Amino acid sequence: MTTRRAPASPRRLPAAVALSGAVLVGVLTTVQAQINGALGAAIGDGFVAAVISFGSGLGILLVLSALLPGGRAGFGRLVRGVREGGVRPWMLLGGLAGALTVATQGLTVAVLGVAVFTVGVVAGQTVNGLVLDRAGYGPAGVVSVTIGRLSGAVLALAAVVVSLVGEGVSDVPLWMLLLPFLAGAGIAWQQATNGRLRQAVRSPLTATLVNFAGGTVVLALAAAIRIGIVGAPPRMPTEPWLYLGGAIGVVYIFLSAALVRHTGVLQLGLGSVVGLLVTSVVIDAVWPAPSGPPLVIALISVAIALVGVVIAVVPRWRRR
Repeated sequence: MTTRRAPASPRRLPAAVALSGAVLVGVLTTVQAQINGALGAAIGDGFVAAVISFGSGLGILLVLSALLPGGRAGFGRLVRGVREGGVRPWMLLGGLAGALTVATQGLTVAVLGVAVFTVGVVAGQTVNGLVLDRAGYGPAGVVSVTIGRLSGAVLALAAVVVSLVGEGVSDVPLWMLLLPFLAGAGIAWQQATNGRLRQAVRSPLTATLVNFAGGTVVLALAAAIRIGIVGAPPRMPTEPWLYLGGAIGVVYIFLSAALVRHTGVLQLGLGSVVGLLVTSVVIDAVWPAPSGPPLVIALISVAIALVGVVIAVVPRWRRR
């Protein structure tokens, strides 16, 4: 009689590698925001721009899932999981937060600029990441609110406050600042949800596919309603780079789903915050935004956020 060996526990990435991946998630998120904001401004409709971005990403994922053996196997596990109850319905809803993020990019970035948009995202992502970790919502389970993690989150919020300094920000409508905050909170929830789905189907590719499928459906409905009310955009831009947002989204959502079990929701959020802030400074230095803090203030906020990330991950701050 043979006994079945228990599956080996998955190897964890070194902390430096996992954190570097989290920073890359933030870099790609900011680049996507700039592209989708520019596409929304060129089309004159943020919802249509969001559908184009998410829809193109969905097309890429469908091709990859069909061609790669891991994608086909993951989709098979997804179908079985849904049928047998191993994949809960709420695990399939991460795309709703992705849809909110992409729609917010198309609606606000052209007006706010990347830096101010990033401020709102950072605030929402940091606060909700701490809450979700404490509640044990992410695949890493319950993550204690240690002094280091709490201090890192507080410093990230302090970076947000510093980056709000500047005359241009006072002219921004409150609702435009609120939308990025909600998108940031949604990103933290999306990362945890996609991580749980990835854990259930054992495939970041399948988790990302589900995310894009759900987001595309929601955005297509919103765009259809808007077109029915105000009409279709008069023209579509011809610059190829404006249509890269979907491909970039595929990469960073895939990375988030793969990394969150190694980092926890808060540390993934803090690492991506650094990428968000640094890249927004670079983008605003090259393409100055109509609103947002001066470059010196933005650089100070990046330094504060970096200190926050270091404090959050230093082992001596953790409980033993």
